[in-house]
Amino acid sequence: MSTTDLKWSQYDFTQIPFDNIVSVGQRTMLHRDLFTVSWLLGRFCNYSCSYCWPYASSRKKDHRTIDLILMTIDEIKRQSRDNNYNSFHFSFSGGEPTFHPDYLEIMEYLADDVPNCNYHSVHMTSNISRKMKWFEEYAAICSRFHRSSITASCHREHVDTQEKVAEFADKLEYCQSQDIQVTINQVMLPDKFEQCWEDALYFHERGINVTLKPQSDPTASFIVDGYTDSMLERLRNGMPQRGFTDTKKLIRRPRPKVELDLRYEKTGIPQHMQVELEDADGKKYYMDQAERFNTFNFNKFSGWTCESGYRSIIIREPDGSIKRSYSCSDEPLGYIDKGFKLFQKPMPCITETCVSSADSKIPKRKLV
Repeated sequence: MSTTDLKWSQYDFTQIPFDNIVSVGQRTMLHRDLFTVSWLLGRFCNYSCSYCWPYASSRKKDHRTIDLILMTIDEIKRQSRDNNYNSFHFSFSGGEPTFHPDYLEIMEYLADDVPNCNYHSVHMTSNISRKMKWFEEYAAICSRFHRSSITASCHREHVDTQEKVAEFADKLEYCQSQDIQVTINQVMLPDKFEQCWEDALYFHERGINVTLKPQSDPTASFIVDGYTDSMLERLRNGMPQRGFTDTKKLIRRPRPKVELDLRYEKTGIPQHMQVELEDADGKKYYMDQAERFNTFNFNKFSGWTCESGYRSIIIREPDGSIKRSYSCSDEPLGYIDKGFKLFQKPMPCITETCVSSADSKIPKRKLV
């Protein structure tokens, strides 16, 4: 079967009974003692995209000092371990995180603690504008973690020629060759949907995962109008995630202290099916990415018990606030320069709409 034939998922996600789902979560969190951190290191970005939200980027460098960042890492891990979580996932974004002057040093610091953890993974969201040499240094550090991954954003206002598109893909193919899991976030603008689809096909057929993201409003509260039924069909079942690097492992990663085997051979569920859902009858369903939730309007969890703030946090600049989730309506748990306190147990969700996929996949259960 050609890669073109694989642009549609063999799983029909429209068959999931979303109205009857009572629990949902990222599989690695449901089956591991994993604490996750989503960290917006700063708003500085070397790009100036016309469609970027004003609060999401800045041309002014606003990075915290390396000392404060490392102290915060230590405190996160101390409180997490007090709550009996000794596996960690750190995800860095921005702005453009790779332009933090100490980014590679931060990664080295996290890597030094891997032997003390049951499991440790890292992730970053990047526009992939750094030179190839930078990615070679990054990949060398990433080899010290149990898993590493990248979400790449292809901004066509800057990656505006086919040569630049090819260079963008070349860097991602290199990362995949170094056992770094990669997906490209493709925001599917309703008025440019077919052009976005063609871009997605190019990367997909080069063997790089593509995540189709519906466009949200400027406040990130809801999905914009303008999608036809055909567009929604592609958003719901198009571009399935695939475990490309499973057969390209050229490095030997350390073994986790606590093994978690989610391989297809053992579970019957492909490992790239990241999200597990359960209905009121106890039947389980799986989805490759929580980004699809919004296209099914499955993003309202108010009143559900959610583990955000207990075993996951986000850190957002420029104020350095530490919150349960990106779109969470709760007051901050604290601030990076003033201290913070994690919840001691899962707490009810009070947010009307959970737009961010990073929020949606934090384990949560409906109270019945």
